Amino acid sequence: MIEIRGIKISVTGGKGKLEQQIMKRLHLKAVPEYKILRRSIDARKKPDIFYVYHIGVILPDEEKIMSRINDKNIMLTKRTDYRIPEHGMEVIKHHPLIIGSGPAGLFCALMLAKAGYAPIIVERGHCVEERVAEVNEFFLGKPLNTECNVQFGEGGAGTFSDGKLNTQVKDKYGRLRYVLEEFVKHGAKEEILYDSKPHIGTDVLVKIVKGIREEIEACGGRFLFDTKAADIQVKNDCITGVKLLHKGYATWVECSQVVFAIGHSARDTFSMLYDKGFSMQAKDFAMGVRIEHPASWIQKAMYGEGPAARHLPAAPYKVTHQANDGRGVYSFCMCPGGYVVNASSEEEHIAVNGMSYSGRNGINSNSAIVVTVRQSDFESSHPLAGIAFQRKLEHQIYREGRGKVVVQRFGDFKIKTGSKTLGEVTPQIKGGYTLGNIAECLPDFMTDDIIEGIQAFERFIPGFAHEDAVLSGVESRSSSPVRIHRDEGFLSNIKGGYPCGEGAGYAGGIMSAAMDGMKTAEAIIRQYSPIETDS
Repeated sequence: MIEIRGIKISVTGGKGKLEQQIMKRLHLKAVPEYKILRRSIDARKKPDIFYVYHIGVILPDEEKIMSRINDKNIMLTKRTDYRIPEHGMEVIKHHPLIIGSGPAGLFCALMLAKAGYAPIIVERGHCVEERVAEVNEFFLGKPLNTECNVQFGEGGAGTFSDGKLNTQVKDKYGRLRYVLEEFVKHGAKEEILYDSKPHIGTDVLVKIVKGIREEIEACGGRFLFDTKAADIQVKNDCITGVKLLHKGYATWVECSQVVFAIGHSARDTFSMLYDKGFSMQAKDFAMGVRIEHPASWIQKAMYGEGPAARHLPAAPYKVTHQANDGRGVYSFCMCPGGYVVNASSEEEHIAVNGMSYSGRNGINSNSAIVVTVRQSDFESSHPLAGIAFQRKLEHQIYREGRGKVVVQRFGDFKIKTGSKTLGEVTPQIKGGYTLGNIAECLPDFMTDDIIEGIQAFERFIPGFAHEDAVLSGVESRSSSPVRIHRDEGFLSNIKGGYPCGEGAGYAGGIMSAAMDGMKTAEAIIRQYSPIETDS
């Protein structure tokens, strides 16, 4: 394949302009077979805005064509297709048990199912169709279901998010492309295969999650919904069984390979694993608030007011700042044209997150503005001390809002006084909210660094530090505060236990979690041969 990098086309140029450039660069008289490998937006010279393309061209005489081209941006490349590894010789005795059906659990299960291992996936929440109904009822005022909510249920926390698919993970084995192609196969737009900042949206994610589940089932996998892994049995430092709770009934099942793809909010499961002797440690993470601006403000700041801006979708942004105290302050899970959601999973605790639909056509855009939380900030050196820190702030916000999400104007947050009225920005929140004082509920270092960061971001995005920008709190689930140790074979110190994904501290986001799930499945496949079945 011939790859052409850096073709710049005005966003109003269209397909014809792109094809003209391909022919010109390769000295061709006809449009060749091609595919878009990558597309990004260059808005540095607004109001003139460009798409920048990397194109792959398929031709029968590629080397001959390359011999007459002297352009460092045109080269021969070879794509790496993902392949499931060859299985090991040791026969697996039990169906692999996967705890959790977020991206890590689903893609671990998919790989194992395709390789013939017939995994069993245990999910404490509902299947995604029933989960959506449960969460929507919660947003309308139904009491929190602590087993099925924005954090728990099929698809994991990412199901109720913007559905971002970008990752910093290097991928020389084709896993990233494989995940994206799975999403397209089950309903995502093909643009996610090449956009530099791909996203799906919660409405499409729901369909994709269901489709992947059905694919796993078709390959021999089995799902147990509304089922919680409540306990494990360990003998001679090996897992021998798991206690499953389903609607009040307990069942012990024999197993020897258990993947813990539990997500960053499975606090009770972390405690259970710690009590059973799993080696783990606290780690740095981040907490903060959500900030909302009208999407039109962000669009103008990022793309200007020229005609090109009207051809572009709702604008994303990413901002970072190092505060005077040395902590990082940065945006996280930015949702163009999205909503803030009540992402609580425990009674008398409030956590918020962001969510967008595929059209990203909401009135506001929001993002988490989070601050680094160090292990030295915890009140103890216990491995679960970070969870205690999260819970403390979530409970304080719960009390401040009397069970509702607390919102506050940035102008009031700066002087640490509770908001009495809103200004130019109306919150777009899924779930009940109330005016209050978030600043008083957070530690001083967090409040001060958020203020410093937002004011610094004003230099890059005019209007970002507007007095009427709306903050909501608390954003506490940006990443796991725990890392469960594992070796090069992905095994914990308890043999048969495979810590996996974001909750175990090895991923951050949909894509990296899915890829970690694949790598965990590969580790099992390399050691064991598929389960024997009766003919």
